[in-house]
Amino acid sequence: MSTTTLTTQGPAVPAHLRQFVVDQHYAKYTPVDQAVWRYVLRQNSAFLQEKGYGSYRDGLLSTGMSIESIPDITTMSAELSAMGWGAVAVDGFIPPVAFFDFQAHGILPIACDMRTLAHIAYTPAPDIIHESAGHAPMLHDEAYGRFLRRFGEIGRKALSSKEDLEVYEAIRLLSILKEDPKATDEQIAASERRLDAAIAAVTSSSEATLLARLYWWTVEYGLIGDLEDPKIYGAGLLSSMGESRSCLAPAVRKIPFSLEACIATDYDITKPQPQLFVCRDFDQLTEAIERFAAGMAFRVGGTQSLVKAVDSGATATAVYASGLQVTGTFTDLVFDEQGEAVYLKTTGSSALAYADQELPGHDQVYHGEGFGSPVGLLQGYSTPLEDFSDLLLQRAGIVAGCKANVKFRSGVRVEGIVKEVVRRGGKIVLIAFNRCTVTLGETVLFRAEWGTFDMAVGAKIVSVFAGAADPERFHASAVAVSATVTGKAVLSEEERALHRLYTAVRDLREGELSDGQLIDSLADVLQQIEAEFAEDWLLRVEILEILTARGVERELQERVEAQLVRAGESDEEKGALIENGMKLMRVGCRAG
Repeated sequence: MSTTTLTTQGPAVPAHLRQFVVDQHYAKYTPVDQAVWRYVLRQNSAFLQEKGYGSYRDGLLSTGMSIESIPDITTMSAELSAMGWGAVAVDGFIPPVAFFDFQAHGILPIACDMRTLAHIAYTPAPDIIHESAGHAPMLHDEAYGRFLRRFGEIGRKALSSKEDLEVYEAIRLLSILKEDPKATDEQIAASERRLDAAIAAVTSSSEATLLARLYWWTVEYGLIGDLEDPKIYGAGLLSSMGESRSCLAPAVRKIPFSLEACIATDYDITKPQPQLFVCRDFDQLTEAIERFAAGMAFRVGGTQSLVKAVDSGATATAVYASGLQVTGTFTDLVFDEQGEAVYLKTTGSSALAYADQELPGHDQVYHGEGFGSPVGLLQGYSTPLEDFSDLLLQRAGIVAGCKANVKFRSGVRVEGIVKEVVRRGGKIVLIAFNRCTVTLGETVLFRAEWGTFDMAVGAKIVSVFAGAADPERFHASAVAVSATVTGKAVLSEEERALHRLYTAVRDLREGELSDGQLIDSLADVLQQIEAEFAEDWLLRVEILEILTARGVERELQERVEAQLVRAGESDEEKGALIENGMKLMRVGCRAG
């Protein structure tokens, strides 16, 4: 894997991944967004100091984050560079192959939207709390960082299916709608039906699906250590106030980690998990991902791997035994009587490479309409064609400028004038023919009028993996960006007025007013909340926090507390959030 240079401006993102990178637009975070971040991070920092794996607060600080405000991703990336990592902003869910590719290059892709106040405890959408405060602090642990990067290196090669793409698009749309205050119940219900239908249409579990399960039960929802008293390391748990607490309750089953159990257990991103897996340490997870990789198409090759590539309907690469790499969308395979693939075809933009470097003259323009070639041994020869010496080539009648009649054991016949023989790494990787016809029995696979026939050389396919062999040259069509984009709601004048109050309270908390000035200002803000924003609870919690910390104006404190108690009595979920906020004040956990 090529190394990625990190700078103070952020990581050097490979060209094929730049299409997923977006600007953070930090100034667009509202005062409510900042308050949501602060509330969640104060709560989690206090709770996870004991229940999180390692030192959660140290992990936050070492990655350039503050409990007081949403992180700037560029600054955060610069801090991560000390650990060999970086970070970039992306737009919500990105395709899994791209997500893993970022991680393989030591880059955290961070969805930079902020969850709404209505979803402060948990959101199914990737947001900056989950992506930064969930994933990044764990990189403080070197063993975890090695595991995550290795997962990325393996995950980016995983073959998916057409059905996987439908599920991904449905999940992306649903996550966007659930965080959109203007989305209607009908829109959300329709999106949920679309997701249910997409999941029901899946007939088998692809490599990408199985890896997604392993990722979910480890990186996202993993526990570590003792089965009776495990610690939290999964980002989904670290970033969820509700589930980070409830997951440790006896009602949630704790199961000893095993690769087989994880990949056999599906999950629902919209609901709390009924069971979690507890690993011994991160080395156990690294061993598991390596064991899973041993059975993947990029390690196994052969016909079954080519079939997976066809099923994926996406850009993939097949590697011949000679080392030649064919990148494209595999659409057709021709089989012999034993069911082995003896001829492969791609459709649309394709390219040839060797050692992950595109072969000169064999780019997407030259192979714009696809590529096809046989696989196998020549008839009458036990030596693979890729290992033929010049003498053996002459005996087989494969001589530049001469007409050749190349017969494969499979019955595939290549007849044409040899244009050139291409060698790489001591092996023959490609033979080009002019005025060439390729047949299998009565079936014509290539016609002379189609132009030069570039025959890939290799007795077998030794590897098949998702994506392009040389993604820097093939990036334009290797992985598509979703057409569904996230959006930021336009604030009403009423919402703007509320945000001004949040700003005022933040300024008061961070200012140096006398007790008298502070009390008068907070009383004015509270009066406006009571008159115009009776449902808002978070700002009242912030006001109470300031009063409690300063130990002033007990009467005003009691007034705010009474309002919060009434708000909590009418809504159980809100009541729990309020109680947690007040509890943090009572135990004196001042963060920042």
